Amino acid sequence: MMLRPDLALIAEHVVPGTRVLDIGCGDGALMAALRSRSKVDARGLELDAANVAAAVARGLPVVQGDADIDLGGYPDGSFDYAILSQTLQTTRGPHLVLDEMLRIGRLAFVSFPNFAHWRVRLSLLWGGRMPVTELLPEQWYDTPNIHHVTIGDFRAFVGERGLVVEGAWFLGGGRRRGAGGANLLAEHAVFLLRKR
Repeated sequence: MMLRPDLALIAEHVVPGTRVLDIGCGDGALMAALRSRSKVDARGLELDAANVAAAVARGLPVVQGDADIDLGGYPDGSFDYAILSQTLQTTRGPHLVLDEMLRIGRLAFVSFPNFAHWRVRLSLLWGGRMPVTELLPEQWYDTPNIHHVTIGDFRAFVGERGLVVEGAWFLGGGRRRGAGGANLLAEHAVFLLRKR
């Protein structure tokens, strides 16, 4: 099974044999890949009942839960990695979710769509409406995205919180892009973070 580009990038950087909590794991595609390729002990938390059922049907240990309220039950330092892929912008309290991730895991992967990508900017400039693209396919009134974060915003957010960026990768058109001009040219970003 082919992984989404941000998930493939995360999978590439997870150390084999580690413990992972995939928050907002969807149908468990990343967890399945990590378990088969890297012998990772992967667990999942997912809000959508249909996705939980799909992941459990694959034999994956996934529980239904909400990242905004259900991370408090996990013990401190119980995972090597906490992963939040394409979910940060849908949480009510991104800062609280990130705090919990770095309490639960030694390292945290966060991936998100970059709302400062040139296509988004152009759509707003010329059409005057919130964009609907292949990567952001919902209308403004139907989107799960409640926080429109950019790479620049996230870098500032991480800096204000005193976190260390262990790695940052930028994706456009499904392939990696350089850090220069990423806020304009990258459609997605992946950050690997740790506490100071």
